[in-house]
Amino acid sequence: MRTKEISKPILIKKPRVNVVTLGCSKNTYDSEILMGQLKGNLFDVVHESDKVGKDDIIVINTCGFIDNAKQESIDTILQYSELKDQGKVGKVIVTGCLSERYKPELEAEITNVDAYFGTNDLQNLLTSIGANYKHELIGERLLTTPSHFAYFKIAEGCNRPCSFCAIPLMRGKHLSTPMEDLVKAAEKLAKSGTKELILIAQDLTYYGLDLYGKRNLDELLRRISDVNGIEWIRLQYAYPSGFPMEVLDVMNERDNICKYMDMPLQHISDNMLRSMRRGITKQKTIDVVNQIRDKVPGIAMRTTLITGYPGETEQDFEEMQRWVEDTKFDRLGCFTYSHEEKTAAHALVDDVPEEVKQARADAIMEIQQEISFEKNQERIGNTYKVLIDKKDGDFFVGRTEYDSPEVDNEVLIDATVDYATVGSFVNVKIDTAEDFDLYGHIVK
Repeated sequence: MRTKEISKPILIKKPRVNVVTLGCSKNTYDSEILMGQLKGNLFDVVHESDKVGKDDIIVINTCGFIDNAKQESIDTILQYSELKDQGKVGKVIVTGCLSERYKPELEAEITNVDAYFGTNDLQNLLTSIGANYKHELIGERLLTTPSHFAYFKIAEGCNRPCSFCAIPLMRGKHLSTPMEDLVKAAEKLAKSGTKELILIAQDLTYYGLDLYGKRNLDELLRRISDVNGIEWIRLQYAYPSGFPMEVLDVMNERDNICKYMDMPLQHISDNMLRSMRRGITKQKTIDVVNQIRDKVPGIAMRTTLITGYPGETEQDFEEMQRWVEDTKFDRLGCFTYSHEEKTAAHALVDDVPEEVKQARADAIMEIQQEISFEKNQERIGNTYKVLIDKKDGDFFVGRTEYDSPEVDNEVLIDATVDYATVGSFVNVKIDTAEDFDLYGHIVK
């Protein structure tokens, strides 16, 4: 009797997907969600791999915020589209803010890209490469940061009317993520070894207004603070106007909420604040900063400022200089104004020359360098809880609760003398300090 042959199903190997991320931490988060979906669809997925294959799908998550970021995104698209022309990669797909904002122009100018998607097109992007959006994977991510910390986006978009900002054009209106979903996501991260959550949104302090009819960041913080395994929670991108002071009560109540606040203030001159449509005055800005410092003694405050906004006079700038000198922010970044299409400020004359914008930004950062040096000198002899981020040469590199990754100060520990594990917390006594770095040794 002849046996019937049973044919085996032919398994088609899926192409590898290489995700390239440009821009801010919100893009980092979006790329990690995309990668989690791809992994759930059994794709081989990598992040910014230098090795490319002729069948690879390259997904470029772009930034469209200011001129420099836009140019970097365009250069990256051109780089990979040229590799595609040479047969060195299979497909090139573009997503993110630049694609959301300039899709028709990009399609006309860079024609060999396979597809362009916007910031809210995840499902369509997945479909285009043969993957399905899996609802059961909500909260699943492939971290591109070290596993011990993760950016944690609690809302999308922004309702603020700031005249210089193109974010609402690219990200849409504010949309809070439901609290239950965020708690589940935090629990999943904690089980995977994440110890620090860095809360991000275009405006953290608006959280909950659209879902619950009130600002609910304080309740969200309590819920996430209760998650077992989360040792640090850090707040980034708080807005000064309408700041919910009850958040500070939670910060004082809970040991695992870092005494750290990133609040971009942009300027201090009433003329500039009015034109920027910030919804706040100089005096109210000063009052908010003082109230925060009074309610949470020792809090590290970080801000970002803009120089060269249309109409900024020497007097406006000098007023900002004096304010920076007087306020003594713990951390500060400074950007030159970028004249962005379709923003309210684009109707104004971009009348401050580029070299003046840059000179003013440099002057602000020189002031901040001195402030940072003075504040760091005051830390000598003190002991701090430090999270070890990496080993770099002969040093373990970590951060205190007063520092966010990539943008703030670091603590360096001599690896030839002390030993630490990346992702662990250690107590470090500070021995010496420079402008933006602290040096210390581990104490038991």
